[in-house]
Amino acid sequence: MSAATTTTRHIIAGTPVGPVTLVREDDGLTGLYFPGHWTRPDRSAFGPKAGPGDGFDAAVTQLAEYFEAGRREFDLPLAPHGTEEARAAWRLIARIPYGATATYGELAGQLEKPVTPQEFGWYVGHNPLSILIPCHRVVGAGGRLTGYAGGLDRKRHLLELEGAIPAELTLW
Repeated sequence: MSAATTTTRHIIAGTPVGPVTLVREDDGLTGLYFPGHWTRPDRSAFGPKAGPGDGFDAAVTQLAEYFEAGRREFDLPLAPHGTEEARAAWRLIARIPYGATATYGELAGQLEKPVTPQEFGWYVGHNPLSILIPCHRVVGAGGRLTGYAGGLDRKRHLLELEGAIPAELTLW
């Protein structure tokens, strides 16, 4: 995504892991980005700030339900921009169930044209719809928490929320 189309618009929504920028076009959501997101496009690609009733209500509601540990799946129109190979990888990621994880290596071998785990990591890192396409559920070999475009603290928080990993012990 390089420049905003006339239908591209965005909002900034608060979440327990910090503010997120939601971007959409008429066909659906095209982006969910964190501050400092590794692969965040230039702000000009987000279009103007949206007003009330501009197509974001369901996304904001469903994100709130997710963080309250009630929603396990999102029912939103998604329209991520990417190559066919990238979209195939994102479809694989989208099938990882709530509360589960999969490794880069497991997923890399499931593509029509298998790639290395590192190559699959490129697709994960360029997922434009973090949380909604749950790339936080992709982990390194042996369950290691590795790279997340929104930062490892956010990845850990999301996986703990879903019960995919135990919550960190807090020492008083």
